[in-house]
Amino acid sequence: MNYEEFAKITKALSEPKRAKILDMLSCGEMCACDILKHFDFTQPTLSHHIKILVKAGLVTAEKRGTWQHYSINEQVTQQYIQETIHLLTHSSECICESEGIQKEVINLTSFVSH
Repeated sequence: MNYEEFAKITKALSEPKRAKILDMLSCGEMCACDILKHFDFTQPTLSHHIKILVKAGLVTAEKRGTWQHYSINEQVTQQYIQETIHLLTHSSECICESEGIQKEVINLTSFVSH
């Protein structure tokens, strides 16, 4: 997963209603009609939120009859979790190691005026 893909998923997760939809889907597959019962917005608004989650790869959709059924894309979510851990923790694979980025040590005493 590159930075653009990571950011796309993060942006999809940044909306509270989409986070709630994912939380609901963590319990298992749901029909759009059942998801809609938990929100105070219309079906087109739900479709908009779901579209963003699907485009980010977090959710899969399957049409059955007149309703769509949604579930979490486990492969993408697990990869996102691992990438988040990797991004936020230092390791031998860290960008600062692979690209030779040096950490600056700031001497705080130089900022103190006497």
